[in-house]
Amino acid sequence: MAALPMVEPDLALEKQVTIYEVGARDGLQNESKIVPVDAKVEFIKLLIAAGLPIVEATSFVHPKWVPQLADAAEVIDQLPVGGEIALPVLVPNERGLDRALEAGVRHIAIFASATETFAEKNLNTTVAGQFEMFEPVFTRALEAGVDVRAYVSMCFGDPWEGRVETTQVVEVGKRLLDLGASELSLGDTIGVGTAGHVASLVNEFTAAGVSVDRLAMHFHDTYGQALANVYAALKVGITTFDSSAGGLGGCPYAKSATGNLATEDLVWMLTGLGIDHGVNLAALVETSQWMAEILGRPSPSAVVRALATN
Repeated sequence: MAALPMVEPDLALEKQVTIYEVGARDGLQNESKIVPVDAKVEFIKLLIAAGLPIVEATSFVHPKWVPQLADAAEVIDQLPVGGEIALPVLVPNERGLDRALEAGVRHIAIFASATETFAEKNLNTTVAGQFEMFEPVFTRALEAGVDVRAYVSMCFGDPWEGRVETTQVVEVGKRLLDLGASELSLGDTIGVGTAGHVASLVNEFTAAGVSVDRLAMHFHDTYGQALANVYAALKVGITTFDSSAGGLGGCPYAKSATGNLATEDLVWMLTGLGIDHGVNLAALVETSQWMAEILGRPSPSAVVRALATN
């Protein structure tokens, strides 16, 4: 791999960022092709070997809803879930938590909605009702010494409701923090966020007393704004970003969605800014090319495509 980013540090930004890798869960769950267990396990191990400190492994969701992750228990059984590398799993409810605890998982994530329509369509409840569903999950997980992360979807826009007000997102986020979430991942689920909107949302949280170190950003590149939004978030102090190796995944509610922010594209940008992330880009690109071959299509990542030609 000959090409490397030109490095010009931005001294106004933090010097280190944490990348929360979601390709093995959020990425593969949206693929039409079901990836074999052995390949999923190898994918996760390669991501760890590339230096990613957190790799979300799978989801204990009912296979009827996400058949691509029906093998969650088999995957987790072959991974060091109690080791130094965090390997979170998404749990939708108490039954999912039961399975996670049985498997010895030490990190879980729950998936909440900032809007009523998405809560109804994706969670079969209301915005208020989702907290009743999550409360016993938080209580039992925290009692068992398990860390709980909270995703908030539709933070910037909703395909049915349009623009989502920042105050609405902050209200949902604060309730999740009050329940015991260690971190909030604020999702631009359909990729409509812009740089100014990102800064406004983060500032709304800080004005409400939430420290930026409790916040993470989860961007989609539907309209080509993901990296611009990362930079806007960096400027207001965010240091944790979700991304997906090779740009795997997307949003089923946005037909034009091109997928999650690619980890390689994020790494390239961070490297150019002189920000430490701990990821070996060459190893990561090789891993994403390998997975693209398994899926039978080119990687959506601009950096993977560019480096594949060098």
